[in-house]
Amino acid sequence: MVSGHMLVAFTFLALASFVLASDPSPLQDFCVAIDEPKDAVFVNGKFCKDPMLAKADDFFLKGLNKPGNTSNQLGSMVTPANVVQIPGLNTLGISLVRIDYAPYGLNPPHTHPRATEALIVLEGSLYVGFVTSNPENRLFTKVLYEGDAFVFPEGLVHFQFNVGKTPAVAFAGLSSQNPGVITIAKAVFGSNPPISDDVLAKAFQVDKKVVDRLQAQFWMDIN
Repeated sequence: MVSGHMLVAFTFLALASFVLASDPSPLQDFCVAIDEPKDAVFVNGKFCKDPMLAKADDFFLKGLNKPGNTSNQLGSMVTPANVVQIPGLNTLGISLVRIDYAPYGLNPPHTHPRATEALIVLEGSLYVGFVTSNPENRLFTKVLYEGDAFVFPEGLVHFQFNVGKTPAVAFAGLSSQNPGVITIAKAVFGSNPPISDDVLAKAFQVDKKVVDRLQAQFWMDIN
């Protein structure tokens, strides 16, 4: 039988775990990221510039109107606008990307370990989807047209494929200043050093020669 004191303790621990599971809110207006640690404070993986030295350019990026180069194996290109390109995004918990797709271009199955993604199509049409976690592994898909939006939950494998005969363009907002990206095929078959073909052959239930052939390919990074 659980006593009243134990129940209070369990409740406190549960609430504490919930609070600690979320990202902390910034305690200042902004924290412009800099590479030089002299006279700076380290926050969220970046050093913060003295707020009195911050300027408008720290929060500015131009060029997102320019198409990315889709002349590659996958026929797509992601142009990021995260804390690397806009230092003022540090600690603000948001970033964005432009994604260009050649006809039948693919942004291959990947995941963002630190962010939910909300995507809107500006030109063309995209077949998009995500897969839920084990054990169900449910696939949610939709064909998007200009003006349509779709959300990919944080950490779940997702993709976009241009199903049209013309180029497509999409923009996406992500709930992290540095969402990270793991492209599934590249991570599994293009890791450095390579994962043992014994491991991959057993995991995918295929012959080692199939694994060796896949590992020998050049795995394009469009992110």
